[in-house]
Amino acid sequence: MGLPRSNDGEARFSAYVEGLTSVIGHADRAKPLRDYCLGLMMPCERKSVEPMAAITAPERTAAQHQSLLHFIGEGKWRDERVLAKVRELVLPEMERHGPIEAWIIDDTGFPKKGQHSVGVARQYCGELGKQDNCQVAVTLSIANHDASLPVAYRLYLPKEWASDRKRRRKVEEFLTRSVSRPSPRSRWHRSVGRARPDYHAGRC
Repeated sequence: MGLPRSNDGEARFSAYVEGLTSVIGHADRAKPLRDYCLGLMMPCERKSVEPMAAITAPERTAAQHQSLLHFIGEGKWRDERVLAKVRELVLPEMERHGPIEAWIIDDTGFPKKGQHSVGVARQYCGELGKQDNCQVAVTLSIANHDASLPVAYRLYLPKEWASDRKRRRKVEEFLTRSVSRPSPRSRWHRSVGRARPDYHAGRC
């Protein structure tokens, strides 16, 4: 199954969101999912909930802010199922422009100011080009000459978090489904291992 072959961007976007809704459960998540995806594509400088609420529902920003916070904070869906659905929808479109030629493995750093986000610690941040307070995610993408597509994603858990029982208990549910730990080499292997071989790369 892919996206409808149409020049109507709104119809294609609706089909995409409908596909994702089918794997996250509960029909009442459909609207906040649509608004969240729309917010990611809109031209706001910060892709956090508050500015996304303002740009997707300017007439009811406070209510939209709460709706998106609830959607993100209480989401019980499995990340792997969502990524698999994205792959199912997007991969056929990519392959119309050529076969998958490469797997791209990368560490991505997200600068952070506070200390409470899961996995945040003083560690190397590629975005800043130095050690600083950040989260680090390991991503696996597939690519051809036309486009690339993320297919696996793991939040790296540094030693300060991995060895802290209180922190691990606090985010136990999140850790079980979304977090990888120890060395860079092992965390890359975890990301590759989680990606099902539904595509073939000509080179790595």
